[in-house]
Amino acid sequence: MIIVSDKAKERILELRKEEGRTENENIRVSVKGGGCSGLMYDLNFDAQTTETDHVFEDKGIKIIVDRKSLLYLAGTTLEFSDGLNGKGFQFINPNASRTCGCGESFSV
Repeated sequence: MIIVSDKAKERILELRKEEGRTENENIRVSVKGGGCSGLMYDLNFDAQTTETDHVFEDKGIKIIVDRKSLLYLAGTTLEFSDGLNGKGFQFINPNASRTCGCGESFSV
């Protein structure tokens, strides 16, 4: 399961409206190889699911995760920061043994 913070929920709803997306377009979170720590997060809107996807809902936000990525993301919190030290979505991942300074890549 992925937890969505209140600020992340607000920003997702704002982006959905700004980009003219429908409520059928949910958040897809996945993990891909790359980044300075070896693995990186990918976050997009997606209206499609496959039979190997898992769909979670938190605070009214549906999140789609493929089976492979789920192993790396279990228990992760999706946060949004708009402070002086950076702006954007951040992943607070209890499975990560190391993260890079930008917070977009990690290793386990």
